[in-house]
Amino acid sequence: MSQRKQLYINIQFKKLIFIFIFFTIAFSSSAQTTAAAPSLLTPNLLVGTYTKKGSKGIYVLSFDTATGKATEISHTNGAQNPSFLTLSKDRGQVYAVSEGSDGKVSVYSFEDNKLNLIQEKTSRGADPCYITLSPDQSNLLVANYSGGSITSYHRFADGRLSNPQQFIQHSGSSVNAARQEKAHVHGVFFSPDGKYVLTPDLGIDEISIYPYQTKNGPPLQIQKATSIQSSPGAGPRHLCFSSNGKYLYVIEELTGSISVYRFIKGTANFLQKVVTHPISFKGTAGSADIHLSPDGLFLYATNRGTENNIVSFKVLPNGKLEEKSIQYYSTEGKAPRNFTMNKEGNWLLVANQDSDNIIAFRRNIQTGALTSTGVSIKLSMPVCLLFY
Repeated sequence: MSQRKQLYINIQFKKLIFIFIFFTIAFSSSAQTTAAAPSLLTPNLLVGTYTKKGSKGIYVLSFDTATGKATEISHTNGAQNPSFLTLSKDRGQVYAVSEGSDGKVSVYSFEDNKLNLIQEKTSRGADPCYITLSPDQSNLLVANYSGGSITSYHRFADGRLSNPQQFIQHSGSSVNAARQEKAHVHGVFFSPDGKYVLTPDLGIDEISIYPYQTKNGPPLQIQKATSIQSSPGAGPRHLCFSSNGKYLYVIEELTGSISVYRFIKGTANFLQKVVTHPISFKGTAGSADIHLSPDGLFLYATNRGTENNIVSFKVLPNGKLEEKSIQYYSTEGKAPRNFTMNKEGNWLLVANQDSDNIIAFRRNIQTGALTSTGVSIKLSMPVCLLFY
């Protein structure tokens, strides 16, 4: 072989080696970028769960509004049944109930997309099921379902809580012997102006309305409280307000109905009652959650029992619901609990507790219609969803 030919072969071989090394480095760099991608995702969804089947507690997810898919960012370790959550306005703390016979309230710092437990307090009642911060961020309130009570805490500047500062015990019963044998407070809801706290009690068919104040003494003024009497056996569970505070919508778990009220300065006047299932429905009702769309033009509610669906109504200018506009959508799972919409209103997510999944629906802002995306976010026993 001539010297010139040997030199040519050596040059070509070196070129092949260079190309191989170049593509190896490029592929490795690309793989590292893909692997690191989750850390670059923006967390925007908190999920509270029951921990009976292996859930780690509270999950921080990144929900992709282009695809409807979600990626886990982090989760707690050791949280017990954090079935309802609330987030401080500055996003520095997450507050969770710990649902059980010895109910607790847990405070987590929320930094670098991670939740770290910094404090626990007794809820002073069994099975706390709802938690909320006052609009002024100075008080935190908890509803104890089995305890039939309300507990409040002062919130300090660093996000930590005082010991329980006010405890209100409900009493009584109603006509459903199996579910209404005693008081069962199911939520604590502030009016949009922050002046009133409403507490639906499934067990006694009553919604208490407490004036709220922060200047002197306990935050809830018991001596000035009024109430709404629900139909016997209705079981008021959750509620929502129109953004202007004029209209109040209450979901009634045991009858699968929604009651509508005109709300004026702490007084509620009945306007309408609608059912969330067809007239021919003969199954077991089990309504759970209720929310208005961000623009206030549509109202949605979830049904468990034998329906496992979410229903929608158009909201009329007078605050009433247009009954002929009702639409039914399968939640593609069992026992739909809490649901939420993103602030743009084009996504609606439903937590199916008993089928261990969260279903993502696209939502038509103009018509209110929901479209299944086929996306199912797998998570053990999800019950609370919180976009932020």
